[in-house]
Amino acid sequence: MPWPEISIPSPNHAVTPPHERIGVCFHHTVIPFGETLALMQTTASRVSYHVVISTDGTRARLVADHHVAWHAGVSSFKGRNAANAFLLGIAFAGDTRKDPLTASQIASALEWMGPRWSKYRWTLEWITDHRQVAPNRKDDLKPDEWARLLQAIRSHFV
Repeated sequence: MPWPEISIPSPNHAVTPPHERIGVCFHHTVIPFGETLALMQTTASRVSYHVVISTDGTRARLVADHHVAWHAGVSSFKGRNAANAFLLGIAFAGDTRKDPLTASQIASALEWMGPRWSKYRWTLEWITDHRQVAPNRKDDLKPDEWARLLQAIRSHFV
């Protein structure tokens, strides 16, 4: 089943340099879907994701793949700094430390990743979460939820 996707452009992104799109960094928003979308519309927040996924699987596209969303902050991954420039940011509405990802959120994320997996030639080694790109600063996703999501990605794409 295709999951609904709405476009709600966020002003919080950079057009240049173009995004490298070599992988994905997963996040949780802590706050609910609607509040997240409202926050991403304010320039004061200086935060955005490429996509936010509601608990019912609805996706909101905030930043185009070829633009740099401001989701990871000070970060590094695989020896590279500034993960915003090379990892697309996907956020799940809610707090994975308190509530597990819903089946709809995982299915919607897999659907969103599907065409990009082959187009951008992604591999599991370039799929991560915020906790791993900003250790000692960020704690999303909850490790159990990250393991669950990674297993779903592995089963679906590898």
